Amino acid sequence: MNTRNVAYNVLLDIEQNGAYSALALNKAIKKNNLNRLDSAFVSALVYGVLERKLTLDYIIKQYSKIPLRKIETKTKVILRLGILQLIFMDKIPESAAVNESVNLAKKHKLQKSSGFVNGILRSITRAEEKYKLPDRNIDFDYYLSVKYSCPTDIINMWRKSYGDEVAVGLLESLSGRPSLTARVNTVKTTADKLIEELNAEGVTAEKSGVIENAITLKNTGSVESLSAFKSGKLYIQDTASQLCVKALNPQPNDLVYDVCSAPGGKALTSAQYMKNRGKVVAFDIYDHKLKLIDATAKRLGLNCIKTSIRNAQTDKEDMLLADKVLCDVPCSGLGILSRKPEIRYKEDILSPQLPKLQYEILCNSSRLVAVGGTLIYSTCTLNPAENNENAERFLNEHNNFEPLKIKLNLEHCISEKENMLTLFPHFHFTDGFFISAFRRVR
Repeated sequence: MNTRNVAYNVLLDIEQNGAYSALALNKAIKKNNLNRLDSAFVSALVYGVLERKLTLDYIIKQYSKIPLRKIETKTKVILRLGILQLIFMDKIPESAAVNESVNLAKKHKLQKSSGFVNGILRSITRAEEKYKLPDRNIDFDYYLSVKYSCPTDIINMWRKSYGDEVAVGLLESLSGRPSLTARVNTVKTTADKLIEELNAEGVTAEKSGVIENAITLKNTGSVESLSAFKSGKLYIQDTASQLCVKALNPQPNDLVYDVCSAPGGKALTSAQYMKNRGKVVAFDIYDHKLKLIDATAKRLGLNCIKTSIRNAQTDKEDMLLADKVLCDVPCSGLGILSRKPEIRYKEDILSPQLPKLQYEILCNSSRLVAVGGTLIYSTCTLNPAENNENAERFLNEHNNFEPLKIKLNLEHCISEKENMLTLFPHFHFTDGFFISAFRRVR
C-alpha cells in the first residue's frame, strides 16, 4: 500500500470536490485498511498540506517558471506533498521525498509533469536557503499570510478586530493537531472511573483543566471501537462547547430548546446537567441528522432528549415557552481552522450574508424563551460581525431582553461586555468560540 498515494487521493478529493478533510481521511483509512502507523503518516501528509497550502504554493512560485495558475491541479498536489516532506517533515530522507513524488506523477499518467516535479524538488534539495518569506515591513498581512498559510482577508479582519498580538497568537495556533476532548457521561460514570477504564484499554486520558467532566484523550485509535464509547460513557466534544452549555445552566426539570442542534453534543450535555430529568428538544432541518442524535442519546441512556424537524430561521409556530434556549448558529468556522484547515481557503468565508442569517435565527429563537428564561447565542467562529455585533444589535432591538452575566470564571482575552465571552485557542486552550447570554424580562 502506497501511503503517499492515499494522501494524494484525499487531497485531490478535497481540492476538486470540496470534500471535508476529516470525512475524506477517515473514509480513505477504512477503505485501504491502514494500520495505526500508516494512518498517522497519511494524516500528517494530508493535514500538513492543508495547513501549509499557501506557503507551499508560494515556494512552488519561487522555483517554477510556469505560473502557478497554469500548473495542473494534480501536479500541484504532488508538488505540495513533495515540498512538505522536503522542508517541513525532517524524518523523511530527501531521496524518498523526491523519488516518491516522481513515482506519483507517473502512476497518475502525468508523464510530462514527472520531469517538472523532479526538477523543482531537486532544486529545493540543492538550495542552501529553501525559501525566503516576503518582507514584513512592506506588507505585514502578506508576510503573515505566507508564514502561517492563511488568507490576507482573514488576517486583516483579525488584526483590526483583536489587535496584532492576538491575531499572531491565533495564527500560531493553526498548525498542529488540536487535542481530542471527550465529555464524561455523568449519568453513567464519573471522570475518575472513566479515566481508569480508558487507561486499561491503552488510552492516555486525563482531566481537562478548563471544565469539570471533560477529559483529553491520546492514543485512542478509532474512538468508536473503545468499550467506554460503545457503552455510552463518553462522547467527543470540545471544551468550548461544554463551556457554552455550562453558561446556559440547564437544571433538572427544565424545558430546553436546542434550535440548531446537529450533531447534538450540546443537547446531550444539557441532559446531563439536568440529571436526565426534564426535557431537551433538539431541533434541526435534516431528518437524517436527527436520527443520529436519537441514536447517540440512546447509546448514552439519555431519555429526556426528544428530536424534531424545524427551520430555526423561518418557522413561526406557537410552542410551549422554554426555560433555556440555545441558539448555536451556522457560522464561518474560523474558530476551528486547526480541525478543518481547508475551510480557511473558501472564497466566501467572510460573506456579509452569514451574519444576517444568524441574526434572523437569533430573533426567531428569542420568541421561544419564557419570561425569566435564558437565551444563549453562540458560534464556533472568530469574527465580530458574526459574534459581538449580532449580540449588541439584538439587545438594541429587543427591549424584552437584558444582558445576562456569563459566570464561567475565565479570563477575557479581549475587552468585551460581561454577557459576552470570546474563547481563543491560544489563550483558553479550546476551540475558537463565542458565547453571549440574555435573560427575558417581559
